[in-house]
Amino acid sequence: MKSRVSHLRRGFLLLALCATGCNSDSSSMVRRLPQATSLLVTIGRPDQLSVEGQSSLRAVIEAAELRGMRWPDFRDYRKEVTRFYEAYSYGLAWVRDMQPTSQARAAIGLLLKADEKGLSADDYDGPRWADRLSRLKPASQHPKESDAIEFDVALTVSMMRFLSDLHIGRVNPQHPDFEIDIEDKKYDLPEFLKEQIVDGSGDASILSRVEPPYPMYQRTIQALRMYMQLARQDDYEVLPPAKKPVAPGNLYPGVPRLIRFLRLVGDLPDGVALPANKTIYQGPLVDAVKSFQRRHGLTADGRIDASTLWALNVPLYHRVRQIQLTLERWRWLPSDYQHSPVVVNIPEFRLRAYGDQFHVAVMMNVVVGKAYGHHTPIFASKIRYVIFRPYWNVPPSIARAEILPAIQRDPDYMARENLEIVDSRENVIRAASLSPEILQQIRSGALSIRQKPGPKNSLGLVKFVFPNEYDVYMHDTPATELFSKSRRDFSHGCIRLEKPAELAAWVLRDNPGWTPERIRAAMDGEKTQEVTLTHPIPVLIVYGTVIVLEDQIVRFYDDIYDLDAELDRDLDKGYPYRR
Repeated sequence: MKSRVSHLRRGFLLLALCATGCNSDSSSMVRRLPQATSLLVTIGRPDQLSVEGQSSLRAVIEAAELRGMRWPDFRDYRKEVTRFYEAYSYGLAWVRDMQPTSQARAAIGLLLKADEKGLSADDYDGPRWADRLSRLKPASQHPKESDAIEFDVALTVSMMRFLSDLHIGRVNPQHPDFEIDIEDKKYDLPEFLKEQIVDGSGDASILSRVEPPYPMYQRTIQALRMYMQLARQDDYEVLPPAKKPVAPGNLYPGVPRLIRFLRLVGDLPDGVALPANKTIYQGPLVDAVKSFQRRHGLTADGRIDASTLWALNVPLYHRVRQIQLTLERWRWLPSDYQHSPVVVNIPEFRLRAYGDQFHVAVMMNVVVGKAYGHHTPIFASKIRYVIFRPYWNVPPSIARAEILPAIQRDPDYMARENLEIVDSRENVIRAASLSPEILQQIRSGALSIRQKPGPKNSLGLVKFVFPNEYDVYMHDTPATELFSKSRRDFSHGCIRLEKPAELAAWVLRDNPGWTPERIRAAMDGEKTQEVTLTHPIPVLIVYGTVIVLEDQIVRFYDDIYDLDAELDRDLDKGYPYRR
């Protein structure tokens, strides 16, 4: 596993986390957008602008800058804006007789509600539309062509940004650290805007063709609305610290605030009666704290330790932002899958494999890369084969940093850990002792260390391979005690599985003869077996710190790799984003 440092947008993403809607046949419920190969029909409206007005419009488009906008620079959309106005012969699209069309007013209404989608209305000139509308007075008062041009271009650019942001996100995840190819998701913005909005109804229902088709995305949108409302209701009083963890039955001065907060967020139901003494942490309040802990990836023991206190004191407006960042990551994900995917969500430390009708077929805890120095990378690939009783080829970095020092401290270490030395052709190097020359060849990479198959092997008894540049894979592990911990970032980057046999049965379900019994026999057998999948299975390694499952419970997880913080900073830079 290659050691890597964190980068923006490995995050995410969320969250593909429970990516659903995986069929590619004609019955698929996935909504598809117009393809980018379609052509715009040109409609001439030469009476809309004077010759000087058309020249002004062309100049604005060629400069790709409109100073009256919140984000004036639209060079990243210049080609699309040019094609759009070519279809109108460089006339106005949103103005008729110097008045905004009904579609223009409907479009502005969509932009003003962008916050409900996890975006910002201000990014689409939200506060500026009232003034622009006021300057397009009744035709008898001779509105200025310059005002009409500003209105028209600003609305075109804002709507293109809005539609694109809803569909593929603002930040481009297609870079070396996040291998999600969004090219397949891009579509013909000029045509979509013209046909579906400018020349169509322009109502809010059109957004259903733009947003991610996943049920969890829609549930996350609903969670955003709820937490925006809760954030307005909270008094933001901070719970007082304690010298030691607050256990049930302890005195705690923060009990009144704790009651108010847990009632607000729903962990303490309104109808639950509480003891009259509001200075002791006891009774149903303890159960409410356990509920809160479960929703925030904490050990649900009812004790208010430092981690629980920190989570309780996170402002709700920060939770709103956390949801917004998760929605951004949802928009990065593929819209369709040929086969149902396996999804690993890093901050949640969970894996889900999806079956028919969007149902979770397999779910388990996982161990992921350490937060410091060994991040599990974020990417998409396909599981192509399974190896039973695998060798573990020790990465050179681990061999140098960990194995060689252990060998030098303890001559019996290699035998005890079932290790052997091999050359580049996997020939075993047999030596009575490890000479300085052999150790140096291991350091240089001329020789390698590998661990023999068996129950003590670091990869356990089965390994799932999806080729990638990071040398990351999913595997069994003998260190099963780690799965009971609430935080599970302990690996060098690969993904350890709590229930590897279950995943093997699901992955090999289309391979004839691979029953659960045969899989168990292969894991317990004597030889190494490699099984190629009949159909490669999509796998998404994603990063989502907010999850809303079918039970409608909103769950939050720590930003263990600080990717939310990095994404937040990148989004704060504003347009133009790298597309």
